[in-house]
Amino acid sequence: MLKTLTAGIVLCALLFWGSASRAVSADSVDGTKKVEDAVNRGLEFLAREQRRQGYWEVGGGSYRIAMTALSGVALVSEGSTTTRGKYARNIGRAVDYLLDASQPNGLIGFPDDYHYTYGHGFSMLFLSQVYGEEEDVERRKRIKRVLENAVKFSAAAQTSKGGWGYVSAKDGNDFDEGSTCITQVQALRACRNAGIVVPGEIIERARKYIYECTNPETGGVYYSIQNKGGGDRPPITAAAVAVLFNTGDSEQSAEVKKMMQFCEGNVWPSGQQDYGHWHYMHYYYAQVMYRQPDKWEKYSRWIEGEILSKQTPQGSWEDNSVGAVYVTAMNTTILQLNKGYLPIYQR
Repeated sequence: MLKTLTAGIVLCALLFWGSASRAVSADSVDGTKKVEDAVNRGLEFLAREQRRQGYWEVGGGSYRIAMTALSGVALVSEGSTTTRGKYARNIGRAVDYLLDASQPNGLIGFPDDYHYTYGHGFSMLFLSQVYGEEEDVERRKRIKRVLENAVKFSAAAQTSKGGWGYVSAKDGNDFDEGSTCITQVQALRACRNAGIVVPGEIIERARKYIYECTNPETGGVYYSIQNKGGGDRPPITAAAVAVLFNTGDSEQSAEVKKMMQFCEGNVWPSGQQDYGHWHYMHYYYAQVMYRQPDKWEKYSRWIEGEILSKQTPQGSWEDNSVGAVYVTAMNTTILQLNKGYLPIYQR
């Protein structure tokens, strides 16, 4: 899962966002100056790291599509759009870069990237959140076309079991695994919420795939249906709950309850050890907690403390496997969930 990328989430036909989503003051995340200062420094780091062509990267040129989409999500979480706000120029350049990277077959990215489904999925997520407030008529039309084609690509890339792999089913000999499936499900749901047509059977097949990847005894999610030897994976389980909430599954369902019990013992409040994908895990688990106000207050205080204690003087966060852009984008998104700007993360 995510060894090289470590990456890789509800409203109907939402083409613009109402005032209800802006109920939280944008000058403070949780009422503390420290958190807002950390967010500002993190976003400033991302703004500095953006290349003139509009993309972000890690490792001297790697993962440009995924890093651009994840960084874009962090910036639009601040409240800026492509035409308004502090980071309008950065967001606009990121959108244009991803639109230009869209291929004739619908892939957002490059076929020679052997993990292209991550970037494709995160790009659909980002562009669908931008689409609702895009004021430039021509760019809005272009975003819609790209998203429509991207959905078709994802549908064609789905495996016979209902999941996705690092590449399409055709390119990857029908291989699939949990983390790429989760990225696609959240992205497709985000597109559907934005008014892009997404056939319901695609999401339903993926939903069933996630449940088939789940250990019925523990509630933990395996790496894939084919590979259960590695045991239950806390990061994938946390991510699975987040996207199942996106699909409409209730925390009251027996399956989700079991998953939540697993997370409570292996992610938070117990089992807070580093599984190697800590930031990925809490990027999704924070979304799970945010949808449960009775748990969010305690969790948010804890996760804010963990994140703020590790910020560098440059405003970034470091990671031993992927890099500072990846971790900074995820951490600043977590710290801004309370702002409620993005439909896919709203309660």
